[in-house]
Amino acid sequence: MEKTGVQKLAKVLRVCVIVFIVCVILAMTAVPRLLSLRWVTTDNVKDEIWLFFRSYLAIFAEPYDAVLALFLWACGACAVNILWQGKRVLENIIYGEPFHPGNAVSLNRAAVSCFVISGAALARLIFEFAYYRNALPLFTYNALFVPVFLVGGLLFLVMSALFRQAAELKAENDLTI
Repeated sequence: MEKTGVQKLAKVLRVCVIVFIVCVILAMTAVPRLLSLRWVTTDNVKDEIWLFFRSYLAIFAEPYDAVLALFLWACGACAVNILWQGKRVLENIIYGEPFHPGNAVSLNRAAVSCFVISGAALARLIFEFAYYRNALPLFTYNALFVPVFLVGGLLFLVMSALFRQAAELKAENDLTI
């Protein structure tokens, strides 16, 4: 059977999603080194490897760095989950089953990840209020994460309900003669 334009586009998007998943995982491994204040470089590769692993422990010495690292790791893990669920939906589209019941489950899982990111951003915002003791954290990107990912999670839930209803209608329609 001839592939439709949507299925061809879904194949391209699936490759892009896989590339983004790899990039997010690589970025998550670099978080401690980027947060570490120890940017000492040496000519010895063994020393560089030791500095890299030591940076994982160094970020927990300062409370702000520890909270930032945990926040970035949580957001990164949720981003990987959202992308993975998107990949699963794209695979169903590639196979010609856009109203597969698994798509509703995938969108529901993506919604949970959005809510986790929103909650982590809110927790970090509260921590920054206590740490800085002023209203400056309200003017950061972190303050935008709370409503943006909250609304994103709600939209994923709506799409999940729509896909679930469409899958039920399709299954019912397939049973009728």
